[in-house]
Amino acid sequence: MGIETPRASEPHPEAQAFLELYESLGVPPFEQLSAQEVRQMTEEMRANVDAGIGMSSVEDRTIDGPRGDVPVRVYEPGTDADADTDERPLVVYFHGGGWVIGSIETHDATCRKLADSTGYPVASVDYALAPENPFPDALKDCYAALEWASENASDLNAEGGVVVAGDSAGANLATATALLTRDRDGPDITYQVLVYPPTGRTEETAAYEENAEGYFLTKKKMNWFRDHYFADEIDRGNVYARPRLANDLSDLPPATVVTAGFDPLRDDGAAYAERLEEAGVPVNHHHYDDMVHGFFSMLAEPARLERGHEAHEVVADDLCGFFGGR
Repeated sequence: MGIETPRASEPHPEAQAFLELYESLGVPPFEQLSAQEVRQMTEEMRANVDAGIGMSSVEDRTIDGPRGDVPVRVYEPGTDADADTDERPLVVYFHGGGWVIGSIETHDATCRKLADSTGYPVASVDYALAPENPFPDALKDCYAALEWASENASDLNAEGGVVVAGDSAGANLATATALLTRDRDGPDITYQVLVYPPTGRTEETAAYEENAEGYFLTKKKMNWFRDHYFADEIDRGNVYARPRLANDLSDLPPATVVTAGFDPLRDDGAAYAERLEEAGVPVNHHHYDDMVHGFFSMLAEPARLERGHEAHEVVADDLCGFFGGR
């Protein structure tokens, strides 16, 4: 693998403090709980998280999806008077959570920070979760959100293009959406932001074993997520579930890829960035060797990581360097 993704000698002190806090909570192993129980626990743990980031407006909407309405929350950081509609893209954000947990609410601070850092409107998508809606239901919702964004971006004063973005499972859905729309000759995606994305056979990477336990996202959790996401074993080899398995990654949008040293997904994300580069796709790869999985969304107390804020600024620099703004 050509892209270097070293792991620091130990996690950053802030990350270590988070790991100790998480351990002190005595969170039961996911494999002992149902999906509904893990969702409730996750929502409760993040219920009072407030990064203190104000928006010009925040609006909850619904869009047409393949199985009915899909909730979308739209964040507008500026005002109509400030907006340069020729340059601003609309960022369509897919939250993380292993395709099983997570929501608009758990990633409210993440989307506020992304909107605030870039000055671009962000549409956060509450796609269907597994196991009630296994692969490819979430991807279908995300594709529907892309179609909606392409048709309605001008109404949000964002005519510069459409960005698909996400963290973890959401990053997987973002790049799968990019691959799907290329293959369908569907709506254009101008850029993609992939924060620690699972893209291929993660279990075959060195990072998967090196970071198997002790760093928040564990091998056992990942197996639990995959077992819920895939209703049929054959789907595990589908390129829209694991885009790095696709033979051809050319003609995909330019990408920003973020990875973390103490993350079992580290090498998977780096390998995808490398494959994009080999296919002629412009890539900005940012590696945080002392961070753990999830740090991009750790923006407020009691789990505030300065590196999370730094990563948002780096992503914003990439986006604003491409589209303009700030």
